[in-house]
Amino acid sequence: MRQGITDGQSRLLTSWLGEFSVVQDYSWPLQDTNVLHVVTPSGEGFIVKASTTSHHIRREIAAHAGGFDGLHGRVPALRHASAASGILVTEFLPGVLVEGTPAEDDPETYRQAGALLARIHRPAGVSSTYASALTAKTRAWMDRAYGLLPESQLDSFEQALGALRPGVAQLVATHGDYQPRNWLQDNGQIKVIDFGRAEPRPWVHDLVRLSHQRFVHRPELAAAFHAGLGKAVGPAEADLWRLENLNQAIGTVVWANQVGDTAFEQTGRTMVERVLSAL
Repeated sequence: MRQGITDGQSRLLTSWLGEFSVVQDYSWPLQDTNVLHVVTPSGEGFIVKASTTSHHIRREIAAHAGGFDGLHGRVPALRHASAASGILVTEFLPGVLVEGTPAEDDPETYRQAGALLARIHRPAGVSSTYASALTAKTRAWMDRAYGLLPESQLDSFEQALGALRPGVAQLVATHGDYQPRNWLQDNGQIKVIDFGRAEPRPWVHDLVRLSHQRFVHRPELAAAFHAGLGKAVGPAEADLWRLENLNQAIGTVVWANQVGDTAFEQTGRTMVERVLSAL
């Protein structure tokens, strides 16, 4: 068994699957999560995720518990899970990651991804505290960003936060990291994987990274995505949209710096500049 998976997790895995062999290791070194593609002697394939520290395991289990009605074969099916032990097993979903392939530049990919997201976004109630909590989290990121970003940008962030009046938030079951690195392409069909950042949030949350990465200078991809999704950000979501952008931009800078991911940190800096320019 891969180093990092505990004896207890290994015993659970054996009790669930019996004999198996590891086909490929997809582990996330920056997040202390073991991700393995395994197969049983009968040829069944599974993805195993295990960690003793990451909250992503619990989030993914909760996302699957909420159900994905009508999406069998388009999202991984959960077979076994223990939140207490920090381990889950999903059925292996065939396909090739969209990121880095020609499908990443194909509007049809984004149309399908938008349509899938519309089905993933199950209603999850309303919250009168979501916006204030996210504002507090954003200010906490700002406290940790001193020395990483110019004080003028941090001052602009504070002014922007103070001007927002997002009000009550309509929540849905969001994916949390919706972009081509978490999409599969299988004979022209798009599928979605990795619900480790899933959580009830406003629907606009799942559009932030796409808007700062794939949609920059690619209006045809944005148009295809929104056609599949069936909606676009409007005046009703404007302040929540700005708040989500502020939070994810500065959070990217601080988190990437903390884990030593210089390329992702620069992505965050570019996001900060774009967000402030738009505001």
